[in-house]
Amino acid sequence: MKLTFCGGAKSVTGSNYLIESGETKIIVDCGLFQGSKYAEELNYSPFEYNPAEIDYVLITHSHADHVGRFPKLYKNGFRGRAYTTSATLEMIRCALPDNFGLLKEEAIRDNHDPLFSEEDMNAILGITTGVNYQEPVMLGDFKVTFFDAGHILGAAIIKLEAEGKSVYFSGDLGNPPTPLLNYPYMPKDGNYAIMESAYGNRIHEDRGQRREILIDAIVQTIKRGGTVIIPSFAIERTQEMLYEFNQAFNNKEIPKVPIFVDSPLAIKLTQVYKQFPEYFNIKTNYIINSGDDIFDFPGLQFTQTSAESKKINDVVGPKIIIAGSGMSNGGRVLFHEKRYLPDQASLILFVGYQVDGTLGRKILDGEKVVRIMGDTVPVNCQVLAIGGYSAHADQNMLTEWAKGVANGGHLKKLFVVQGEEDSATALAQRIKTETGVETIVPGASQSFEL
Repeated sequence: MKLTFCGGAKSVTGSNYLIESGETKIIVDCGLFQGSKYAEELNYSPFEYNPAEIDYVLITHSHADHVGRFPKLYKNGFRGRAYTTSATLEMIRCALPDNFGLLKEEAIRDNHDPLFSEEDMNAILGITTGVNYQEPVMLGDFKVTFFDAGHILGAAIIKLEAEGKSVYFSGDLGNPPTPLLNYPYMPKDGNYAIMESAYGNRIHEDRGQRREILIDAIVQTIKRGGTVIIPSFAIERTQEMLYEFNQAFNNKEIPKVPIFVDSPLAIKLTQVYKQFPEYFNIKTNYIINSGDDIFDFPGLQFTQTSAESKKINDVVGPKIIIAGSGMSNGGRVLFHEKRYLPDQASLILFVGYQVDGTLGRKILDGEKVVRIMGDTVPVNCQVLAIGGYSAHADQNMLTEWAKGVANGGHLKKLFVVQGEEDSATALAQRIKTETGVETIVPGASQSFEL
């Protein structure tokens, strides 16, 4: 068995791994590089393998940094089959056209052809099959099983078995307990593991305190008469925020102020969430079954059109705006940031990971002046990040997952990926110390015989 790291090595984004056994070649994830101009340019580089020789593609989840280059793979010759969970397939069906629109804008701006065509995008949807958790499928020389990663709706840990060996790909691991989803699957076996490290050098605040921090920040901003801006990923973060605000209003913990979900994609994806309640945890399903619509409550407004979005400016007094994109690198949130970042009474609240080089990361790192849509904008508002709401596991949780795999007694090597180099290295050192297993931070294009 051979494993090659074609993306995601010493990088949070661009997840892309080639695993081979016998005559079968499988790609796990085919994601976009994100976060900087250099990252965008990497997306246009040729793949390190011949796409026409790939038999299968496995997708861990629907975030663009895990699936966004899949249409390009088809454009470059892939004609095999792809597999992911049923919920992820529906999420991709909604999210890919939005990603394609951003890529077209980027291509126009930089005067080159888009990364792929609409025909390529539609083609990959036609060759992708949705499967259930814990139901193995035979793909050539491999037996493949998807397990619940607890990260976003449909996200999976993928186990591949061949040659009497087993390999786990963590995808992105969730940060339990989450408002909506289950605890990530904790393997107790495996000869090799490839695991993420986005928060590999960080520990989130106590999960029990994150809700208190959220409510206190909202209440204080409302008292000041300010606006709360939440740059939110359309997938999971938006839905979790709606869950929390619904509960807070029901319990009268927050004064009732207008809440706007200003993201057409988030609105579409929220409908997908409603289609898959079987992926939710027991508590969430209990609330839903009691008759409480967690995604629709008094004061909540979904602004689908640009005209509706602009009318948010006419709403006087405190309000909460949940808008994309989650890293402030595009989307409607930029218009709100331009308006409210200079306002001392307002708050920008980050509830997801901010990749190095993005506008969100610059604001979070304390830059007092930023550029938005060509204009210089002072940052006078309050800035807060609640890491406990991140969809990514922190160092403690990641180490717990790795120790679970190692405790089976058969783990030979563990590879740490999908994190900035310092983050991946810190996690690798801790795992090696606590498990004694050889732990490697691979470089781009490195291959290993398993």
